[in-house]
Amino acid sequence: MAERRPKHQSLERVLGTGALFSTAYGNVGSSIYYALGLVAAYALGMTPVVFIVSGLIFAATAATYAEATAMYPEAGGSSSFARHAFNEFWSFVAAWGQMLNYVVTVAISAFFVPHYLGVFWEPLRHSPGDIFFGIGVVVVLGAINVVGVKEAAGLNVFLAVADFATQLLLVVVGFFLVFSPETLVDNVDFGRYPTVSNFLIAIPIGMVAYTGIETISNMAEEARDYGRTIPRSIGFVVAAVVAIYAFLPSIALSAMPVRNGTTILAVSEEKGGFAGDPILGVVKNMDLGFLQDAAEIYVGILAATILFIATNAGLIGVSRLTYSMGQYRQLPEQLRRLHPRFRTPYIAILLFGGVACLTMIPGKATFLGQIYAFGAMLSFTIAHVAVIGLRLTQPDRERPYRGPGQIRIAGRDLPLFAVLGGLGTLLAWVVVTVLNLGTLIAGAVWLSIGVTTYVVYRRRQGLGLTQTAKIVVPKPVVEHEVEYESILVAFEDDAYSPDAVVTAVKLAARRRRGIHVLVLITVPNTSPIDASLPEQEASAQATIDSAHVIGGRRVTGHWEKVRPGEAGRRIVDEAREIRARAIVMTAPRHRAGATTLGRTLETVLAERPCRVIIESAEAGPERRRAAA
Repeated sequence: MAERRPKHQSLERVLGTGALFSTAYGNVGSSIYYALGLVAAYALGMTPVVFIVSGLIFAATAATYAEATAMYPEAGGSSSFARHAFNEFWSFVAAWGQMLNYVVTVAISAFFVPHYLGVFWEPLRHSPGDIFFGIGVVVVLGAINVVGVKEAAGLNVFLAVADFATQLLLVVVGFFLVFSPETLVDNVDFGRYPTVSNFLIAIPIGMVAYTGIETISNMAEEARDYGRTIPRSIGFVVAAVVAIYAFLPSIALSAMPVRNGTTILAVSEEKGGFAGDPILGVVKNMDLGFLQDAAEIYVGILAATILFIATNAGLIGVSRLTYSMGQYRQLPEQLRRLHPRFRTPYIAILLFGGVACLTMIPGKATFLGQIYAFGAMLSFTIAHVAVIGLRLTQPDRERPYRGPGQIRIAGRDLPLFAVLGGLGTLLAWVVVTVLNLGTLIAGAVWLSIGVTTYVVYRRRQGLGLTQTAKIVVPKPVVEHEVEYESILVAFEDDAYSPDAVVTAVKLAARRRRGIHVLVLITVPNTSPIDASLPEQEASAQATIDSAHVIGGRRVTGHWEKVRPGEAGRRIVDEAREIRARAIVMTAPRHRAGATTLGRTLETVLAERPCRVIIESAEAGPERRRAAA
């Protein structure tokens, strides 16, 4: 039997430039609420310069991601680039660096939530209130993600737009009320305030503001016309973010100038500063008249909400990255094990969420920024080197987008943006590790844990360290490449099988919203059909949520209640209503109580309105499927 090998089989390509931009900006834009204070703590009056320098490095990095993602439109970002350019080991190193980014995103976003809510209650603005509240945010969101509550995509987009509009408004109003070129010049006493070493450390920390570029890469499998939409959306994100970061720091340093070698923008709240809520500090130091109190409350609520969502996005990123790394046998299977009831990767969420909580306990935001820079610069550097390597090893491969600029070295034409960007991120990585012993130790421990786990696990699996070995998905029985425009995946009661969803994802046409999950709950004849069955209803919803985790945005679903013996007929009717081209079901196990499920399958096969694909319920490495 021939195996289908479509290039991209995970997610549906429905997202355009606007959707990619708004989602990415929602992640990138949240960082302004803490990055400004972190950078100012080191750079003082040179803070605007730091953001401009890091913005140039980011622009080169964005070009690298645009070229490589358009070339390989699949989730994974730098990890995927390294796999294609080098081997699985370097793919793991890049992915492990991304994992550190996600963990610190969770920690740093949650840590700053209470600082902005301090507009309502002062103790939240400093230790220990901020630590306990931040840990509470992670615990609550971790529990929510284990249960499997869906993301509110529309709300996220709305908040991203509101966020960008608010930041833009602050820049415009700030130019009229507080902007002062003379003050900005007077703020600088380079060599003393800041010192050269502090200025250099501030540059990689400034890159914290730009690391959300991974978001677009990880959504590549959902992008339509990816050769155009991905580069365009990345370009728009770069333009919007750089514009904000080029001007907002100047507004902030005009409103809170450097005096006696410091600025209240970099001073902790305990000492009367705004290091923990820098954007709120900007608002507080503007004379907004009768709008002052309302503006402070608005910014406090908006910032806390966006940081809350950024924390949740980090936890979702952890779960998705763990699942992806598990597919390529980079991490032990136990880490991506699904919860038996909620069907979510609960071990990964609890483990890495716990690590995030531990990093918050010292209450050192600057340390979190340095660790973030360590992981981000490592991943970015690998991405740049991978693009250079692909230009050398695969010069003739189709590139829907090519980054600007060429440089000739040793007779080879190399991408200028990747060379300059790679040098920038590599130097930034060296600076943040060499000039800070704590970052060096923490980063080395993180890498050691990851590499050791990788090596031991691969040896136990009998795999080489550089060998790519993706977990085998079930082979279809058809002898030619088949794609179905729409697929119905049907489950009855607790008969959920993730393999059935994987099969549907593999067979679904890539350019349609093609997978619908139907979960049927059997209601005894002794109870009314609309009887409340909270446990069964929660289990059914968990099944749909788990399918959504596996298949992404292309998966829709709902549950219904039926009488005993009616499930088969309802599945057939649903397939006709949605014009399904295939039905995927799980074969009954040979055990007591399987009769009803057997009757269901027999009914569907007898009256099938389309092809029926049956996924074996047998456990083991050789999962089989049949089609009728």
